[in-house]
Amino acid sequence: MDFRSFAFHPRILSGIEAAGYTHPTPIQQQAIPVILEGHDMIGVAQTGTGKTAAFMLPILHRLAERPGDHVRAVVLAPTRELAEQIHQATRLLGRDIGVRSVALYGGVKKWPQAAALRRGVDVVIACPGRFLDLDGDRALDLSHVEVLVLDEADRMCDMGFLPDIRRILALLPNDRQTLFFSATMPPEIRRLAQGILRAPVTVQVDAGVPAKTVSHAFYPITEGRKRDLLLALLQGPATGRVLVFTRTKSRAQSLASFLSGAGLNVAAIEGDMSQRDRQGALDGFRSGEYEILVATDVAARGIDVEDITHVINFDLPDSVDAYTHRVGRTGRLAKTGHALSLSAPADRLLRSWVEKAVGKPIESRRLPGFDYGGAVAGEARPGSSRFARRARLRR
Repeated sequence: MDFRSFAFHPRILSGIEAAGYTHPTPIQQQAIPVILEGHDMIGVAQTGTGKTAAFMLPILHRLAERPGDHVRAVVLAPTRELAEQIHQATRLLGRDIGVRSVALYGGVKKWPQAAALRRGVDVVIACPGRFLDLDGDRALDLSHVEVLVLDEADRMCDMGFLPDIRRILALLPNDRQTLFFSATMPPEIRRLAQGILRAPVTVQVDAGVPAKTVSHAFYPITEGRKRDLLLALLQGPATGRVLVFTRTKSRAQSLASFLSGAGLNVAAIEGDMSQRDRQGALDGFRSGEYEILVATDVAARGIDVEDITHVINFDLPDSVDAYTHRVGRTGRLAKTGHALSLSAPADRLLRSWVEKAVGKPIESRRLPGFDYGGAVAGEARPGSSRFARRARLRR
């Protein structure tokens, strides 16, 4: 099956080719026909399975078939990074139909976004807070909205956006198509969907289960030795881009400083950073300037970087859903990925839950040559890995 099977407007096919898409992913195969037929939909699939194209291609087809001069589609996303990612994908996929889109999010000045709205846009991609802010300024005309998308609805729930979402729903025309996309369906999101969707079709692809292309391993370690074990792992044979997760903002910054001091090319991304600094870290990670990115769960929402080979849980999350979201950054689109977790004794219960989700026991590993007993922190010698060699070359 290829994308021509969907009978998209001819000018959309060139955008699909420019994006490098060849064959639709399972979520695209199932969701696109449903959306083209005009149904409301609940799409449940892992991160990295192609959800953005699954909803944006039918929206672009609608715009190409019946051009207009108003905001006709609204996409809500939980983070600035995800909103920007969807905006860039919209511009690429819709480049030959002249689609006008804007990304609305906080952390940057409001007036350029308001100016873009005044010039006229077809698609608004927004975080809920900035969307409501601009609506309060009367910068948004929502009377012609035909499609609403809630992307990563479960994360919006986790981040406390449900009251804002309900306020936004009240601003939109009742006669619209509504699409929910989520990796999981917690009760709050399911109740919201039941209240606003009309006879929705549910499309579900391996929901809540890590991708089969991802291998999993746990490295049992005491809390005090985690930093040295992580450094030793990064100075080993790992290749490509590595995403490291911590539990808190302060741990993300301190861990990034520790790794940078060991000669590694590393950046951190966390919620208190300015949008400029966050984008700079993400762009550097995407371009290869930084080969390691240390992130918190909230800051990592919307990270869409190709060829992340390893996700390392420096701190394990507090749920299987969060674990699935994290490791979904690797092993994307049928590529192989690796999820490594530094597992303290207190993590045993979560490990058993993850094993149940994966459907098999997960290997415990010990790193050969690493001193697990009372060695001085920081003893691993920097400069031995490919990461450190590149760091020296770039200085």
